Amino acid sequence: MKLEQSNRIAGLSLGLSDYLNKIVNKLNGVAAGNFGSLDNASTAAPTSGTWAKGDFVTNSNPSELGSAGSKYVVIGFICTASGTPGTWLQCRCLTGN
Repeated sequence: MKLEQSNRIAGLSLGLSDYLNKIVNKLNGVAAGNFGSLDNASTAAPTSGTWAKGDFVTNSNPSELGSAGSKYVVIGFICTASGTPGTWLQCRCLTGN
């Protein structure tokens, strides 16, 4: 019985340590300016949930769009008016192509 309890405690300790390491890695990424470390990436602007003005969702599947001479990449989506789901605009980056 004591060995089984000891094994459960060891497993819980290992799981907790792994979870805390993931949190630390996320925080370090954000502190370094790597907002991709956040878990708020999507292929489209949110259509549900409550969001505040200024919230940003990273585009998890960027690709070059547009016509020759004015091509761009959608790098994410920014909330311009708070709400459920709020008002969202694409954040585009011109590629020069």
